[in-house]
Amino acid sequence: MNYSKLAFTDAIKEIQEKEGSREAYEQMEQMILPDGLSYREMSFIKERDSFYVASYGENGFPYIQHRGGPKGFLKFIDTKTLGFLDFRGNKQYITTGNVKTHIKVSLFLMDYLNRTRLKIYAEAEVVSLTERPDLLEMLQLEGYKYKAERIFLFHVKAFDWNCPQHITPRYTVEDISKLAKEREDYIEHLKGEIKSLKQKLENCGPDSGLVN
Repeated sequence: MNYSKLAFTDAIKEIQEKEGSREAYEQMEQMILPDGLSYREMSFIKERDSFYVASYGENGFPYIQHRGGPKGFLKFIDTKTLGFLDFRGNKQYITTGNVKTHIKVSLFLMDYLNRTRLKIYAEAEVVSLTERPDLLEMLQLEGYKYKAERIFLFHVKAFDWNCPQHITPRYTVEDISKLAKEREDYIEHLKGEIKSLKQKLENCGPDSGLVN
């Protein structure tokens, strides 16, 4: 589904009209988009080590939860379904309880380094670990310590990319280590070139043309 059609209610359209953006967004609502997540979204999600999920409960209040894990812990079941193993945490179970009565949720995935964000509308489904052993095997994580309590599935209804405006770049320890390694490698490369040039200068004769 076109994200704009789903997101823009009558109240939102009224504000857009007042603020002068309605015409542009009305054109966006008419766009025909691919059915399901594409390779771009799959590649982006595969590199995320966290996301935010918004749900709302019986009292009508929204709740936003941060979910984290190793890169790629949020996995693709198919182009319209995402899933992850719900790790044991503080045992509040607010999101789990909310989706028992209201399955509609919103996901926010951030790449602070590249100032990119992906937002997804979905319907959540909670599955027991014993109910779908095939999914449990698919969602297992190697080399990460955790205890799974249940399976969460997100049936994607619409998605959209936001502009990078006002996203402050942030760097993880892994990002900094990678940049430091690249710098160290470059320095070692330069040292090697300097050493090679010194050896050539030391070995050259007066007629080599390398010295005046």
